[in-house]
Amino acid sequence: MPITVGQDTAKTRKSLSVDGTTISYYSIPAATEAGLGDFSNLPAALKVVLENMLRFEDGKTVSTDDIKAFAEWGANGGQNPREIAYRPARVLMQDFTGVPAVVDLAAMRDGIKALGGDAQKINPLNPVDLVIDHSVMIDEFGNPRAFQMNVDREYERNMERYEFLKWGQTAFENFRVVPPGTGICHQVNLEYLAQTVWTDKDQNGEEVAYPDTLVGTDSHTTMVNGAAVLGWGVGGIEAEAAMLGQPISMLIPEVVGFKLTGEMMEGTTGTDLVLKVVEMLREHGVVSKFVEFYGEGLDNLPLAQRATIANMAPEYGATCGFFPIDDETLRYLRNTGRDEARVKLVEAYAKENGMWRGADYSPVYSSTLELDMGTIVPAISGPKRPQDYIALDKAAPAFAEYVKGVRSGKDASVKEEVRWEGEGGAPEPRDIPGDEGHHAKGWYKTDDGAYQLHDGSIVIASITSCTNTSNPYVMIGAGLVAKKAHELGLTRKPWVKTSLAPGSQVVSQYLEAAGLQEHLDAIGFNLVGYGCTTCIGNSGPLEAPISKAINDYDLIGTSILSGNRNFEGRISPDVRANYLASPPLVVAYSLVGDMNVDITRDALGTDKDGNDVYLKDIWPSNAEIAELVEKTVTRDAFQDKYADVFKGDDKWQGVEVSGGETYDWPASSTYVQNPPYFQGMSKDPGTISNIENARVLAVLGDMVTTDHISPAGSFKETTPAGKYLVERQVPVREFNSYGSRRGNHEVMMRGTFANIRIKNEMLDGVEGGYTKGPDGEQAAIYDAAMAYQEAGTPLVIFGGEQYGAGSSRDWAAKGTALLGVKAVIAENFERIHRSNLVGMGVIPFEFTGGDTRKSLGLTGEETVSIHGLDTIKPQEVVDCDIVMADGSTKSIKLKCRIDTAIEIEYIEHGGVLHYVLRNLAKAA
Repeated sequence: MPITVGQDTAKTRKSLSVDGTTISYYSIPAATEAGLGDFSNLPAALKVVLENMLRFEDGKTVSTDDIKAFAEWGANGGQNPREIAYRPARVLMQDFTGVPAVVDLAAMRDGIKALGGDAQKINPLNPVDLVIDHSVMIDEFGNPRAFQMNVDREYERNMERYEFLKWGQTAFENFRVVPPGTGICHQVNLEYLAQTVWTDKDQNGEEVAYPDTLVGTDSHTTMVNGAAVLGWGVGGIEAEAAMLGQPISMLIPEVVGFKLTGEMMEGTTGTDLVLKVVEMLREHGVVSKFVEFYGEGLDNLPLAQRATIANMAPEYGATCGFFPIDDETLRYLRNTGRDEARVKLVEAYAKENGMWRGADYSPVYSSTLELDMGTIVPAISGPKRPQDYIALDKAAPAFAEYVKGVRSGKDASVKEEVRWEGEGGAPEPRDIPGDEGHHAKGWYKTDDGAYQLHDGSIVIASITSCTNTSNPYVMIGAGLVAKKAHELGLTRKPWVKTSLAPGSQVVSQYLEAAGLQEHLDAIGFNLVGYGCTTCIGNSGPLEAPISKAINDYDLIGTSILSGNRNFEGRISPDVRANYLASPPLVVAYSLVGDMNVDITRDALGTDKDGNDVYLKDIWPSNAEIAELVEKTVTRDAFQDKYADVFKGDDKWQGVEVSGGETYDWPASSTYVQNPPYFQGMSKDPGTISNIENARVLAVLGDMVTTDHISPAGSFKETTPAGKYLVERQVPVREFNSYGSRRGNHEVMMRGTFANIRIKNEMLDGVEGGYTKGPDGEQAAIYDAAMAYQEAGTPLVIFGGEQYGAGSSRDWAAKGTALLGVKAVIAENFERIHRSNLVGMGVIPFEFTGGDTRKSLGLTGEETVSIHGLDTIKPQEVVDCDIVMADGSTKSIKLKCRIDTAIEIEYIEHGGVLHYVLRNLAKAA
């Protein structure tokens, strides 16, 4: 489908000749010549957005004033938050977020027909790629059968979803599906889909070159910024609007310049670097800002390492972390199998349009900070936030301090140590470093014998996630650690669940070519699947005796993973403390199985001759790693593995689908149901109403993430979602995960705010999804919300700082809306979740004047009224009256976080999709 460029763009449209081929493009220097301003000092990341304005300038959606605003940004030292309409080139999805997006599109086809419109108008206008990567679970591990058994189980669990996605592939234009078992969407995007400079025909049939840009329904879409492709995560709602031709409304962002100097030292990895970057940028404050990396240090930073840093932009809070085009970008494109003609176009385009990072690259930034990569040391991060950086030699004492904090005041709840009473007895409990009396200990028995678990026992060690498995330097490093450990006779501890889940099949190819996979297999890191697995909570169940010991004795079980997220309750319901680490460190920690061990000083074990083995004995040199990367990570490998990327295996080809313009919703399905958003919708929007006498559904603390809000991971039969499935005769074994059931609003509503670690401050120390119902008694949040809805009572939620941090989970907003919440009042919001709330018709508000839930003494017993919404303007301050439990009233001011004029329209319509649907229904 051709792109539709603007009608007022002739003055900036030029042509470029590359290898004898002429192609049109929109020139930033030509904009300066046309008198629109001086853009020479803009960062490359912002020039990509500026080019978008030039290409789509039409005098309406994009005006010359919008273009001139970028020159003013540079003249004002990197400040000019003007609202603009931005159109990304394409959309990327994964199946957890993609299924509900396709459900919404299918529902919109029903909705537009009900309004008398044409169902074919509900079609993606921009290319959409959906990669199925979030569904494989680690049920089987540590043996050669693991991969095939997990894949088989994946299809058993998810056939209804896969049939639905295959219908979507046939029903919608411009929509492709990458089948299960191929890789993680961000790695597939980086290694294959992304082009850095995109080309397409415009409405006049002329070929146009422009920067490759995208939005994705996963927050780690930012990974592709490592290849100078501007992309970031949005909610599924916003992505659907972009698919349907709606521009993304945004403010011209600040751009923070992060200067990298020096070179990584021997023994350090890209993971160590990114964990320090996350810590520094969180401290600097980059929410809603672009970060651009520059400096001579980039000359020493391979693109795979850059992608690791770009991937974790959500962890440091930025919209994106961008690396400009340079020689390394070209090298990577060639090495991963891109056409030579494309590589030459990327170079010529970047140099012509001022997007090339040369030796003289020195743009204006809104603010800057600097890091000498020579100062980086081995590190991990945890136990529950990515920014909680810990130098590796401080990890054991830091864990001991964490345990003290958990156990303080809770000693009475810790069961006394139970001694094993089986045949032959068991070894004496060994001493654990730290404050005696603050550790819980418990025995468990397996067929291999009896073992002691205690606070800090590592029960999951997983090489997982797009963040690190996309980087051959750390993957080859992990393989070499495994090889050296195996040859010395070391292996994983028996209580550690080990797994290897690469982000693409290319990783397996080069690990096998390097002769390393056999050694990873030997110590338990067998291939378990190509997907996100542990990083998103699909770690699968622990062995029953281990799970029982953890829960019976209230142990602080731990995990070590090469992922990007370690929020509470995310990795496994049995694991409280989670640590992010490089793949080589994941392997090393699996050998000791204990976070209390200082692996920088203590022995990891003994070799075949009884000699102590230390980390330095199995750690590979940078030269060893680089030699194997050069030898095995080849252009041929990428071309081979991506030759039939959309074909899939026999199982995918055997998934049957029936065509049709609209979807025939199966009434008995517990995976896919027609959502209620558009049912009974009128042809015209309403008006925004004031909120009167709302009750409080929850009072939440700081850093409440979308993992806390959105249903994620596994759930039990005693939960509202579990009861719903049991009532429909779904056995517990077939519950699957919340993520796999995102296409069924009935399950997802029941799981919203139901995270096992969420704490509602309306209740005294209670964890889990509970609140006070209309009768004042403790109840599940879902049950209380339904009771309030039946009584016609609106609801609000109070929160603290960084409300909605984390993944771009659209269900965090969808569930909030379906529970009847009209407003969320917090100290501040993370970017994506704020946008998602607006997209679902829920209004975000921020406290002003130093007020917080704590300063106001909120208990959840209050009623809340918010006025001035019937005449609201973007970011306006409005009045809020809070009637306290004793009958007194506190009047405060709230800042409305409806940020732009178009967002006001979205709220008037009840949400962005309602806005799009009505406009499409009215169009001729």
